This record gives sequence, C-alpha cells and structure tokens, in this order.
Amino acid sequence: MDFLVDAHLPAALCRSLQDAGHNVPQTRDLPDANKTKDKVRNEVSLHDQRVMITKDTGFYYSRILQARPWKLLLVRAGNLRTRDLTALFQRNLAAIIAALNTHSLVELDQTSVQPLV
Repeated sequence: MDFLVDAHLPAALCRSLQDAGHNVPQTRDLPDANKTKDKVRNEVSLHDQRVMITKDTGFYYSRILQARPWKLLLVRAGNLRTRDLTALFQRNLAAIIAALNTHSLVELDQTSVQPLV
C-alpha cells in the first residue's frame, strides 16, 4: 500500500512501514518539505492514491467535507515515544491495511483500529 506520512510523525515510522513492504515517503520528501501546504499534501494523496497518515484533525474534516485526501489514517494515540508508536503500527498493521482496503477513513488509537467512513 502507498502511504504519505505527515510531518509531525517520525521518520522511523516511514522506515518501519517500508520494511513491511510499503511505499512511504514523508512530507519532508516533497519539494517544499515540511512547509508543504495541506492542499498540496491532499493533491499528492489523490494523484498518487496514497493514504495520508497524520495526527492532524484538519485532514479529518477535509476528508469528511471534501473527500480529500484520497484515504486517511488518523492517529489518535496521544504522544507516544517513537518506538512505542512504531510498535503500535507493527501490532496493528494487518488490521490497518484490511480497514483501508474497504474504507476511506480509519482511526488508530492505542487499543483499536476503527473504520469510520
């Protein structure tokens, strides 16, 4: 699956997902790096059919109201250390992928993966 990891999530998350066989650039890999506007991030997601992974609830509202980004994984796990966040993804990756295969909006918290839309 192709993802786009938002700026405020760690590069280690990208590496972990890449190690699992996914294509995962981070916002800092875009031409304007972390200064890339949300509108452009949404366009990249739509054009490349990438799932945006973010903690930013602005993308949640954009997905609900404008169907942008293409698909969204909203991380609502609080402030975790990098190793704890990557472990959370590793434990739940199969459920995340399954939910994203049939839903456009999925939420990940510390205890569950919930398809929302």
